[in-house]
Amino acid sequence: MAELATIARPYAEALFKAGVAAPEVQALAVVAGDEQLRQLADNPKVGDALVFNVITDVLARRNVTLSEPAANFLRTVIANGRVAALPEIAAQLQVLVNERSGVADATIASAFPLAGDALAQLTAVLEKRFGRKLNPTVVEDPALIGGVRVVVGDEVLDTSVKARLEQMKAALTAA
Repeated sequence: MAELATIARPYAEALFKAGVAAPEVQALAVVAGDEQLRQLADNPKVGDALVFNVITDVLARRNVTLSEPAANFLRTVIANGRVAALPEIAAQLQVLVNERSGVADATIASAFPLAGDALAQLTAVLEKRFGRKLNPTVVEDPALIGGVRVVVGDEVLDTSVKARLEQMKAALTAA
């Protein structure tokens, strides 16, 4: 996976400098995530123009039209045989966009569904704790029993019942 990250980094940085919109790249990443499309792109008998047309047709059916810089980027990615790297490129571009705007993505794992006011209140508390604006994504994980586990970049805040039980178990077995 590190190889894919290494391949994706220069593309993401170039897109960031060129000002290509992250949603366009995200749409490309979703399409490139399809195994059949990657097989088509990797087939040496299939020309670059056909791969480009297939991808843009799929995007058009999803009401996504690429800007000229994004279309040129797609042509470059296809010509260099890097279609499989599109999801990683999109992820790294999102990180760069977030860094510029002082925002970070936060994954909130909760034992129970979080939405509305509860999510807004939790996000406000977490923004104070992490010192930046957060884009929360909630994932349900019943194994947590209660509480939440928050991941922001490489920082983890685990206030779940499961984590507390594991800490108690470690303390009891260490004695």
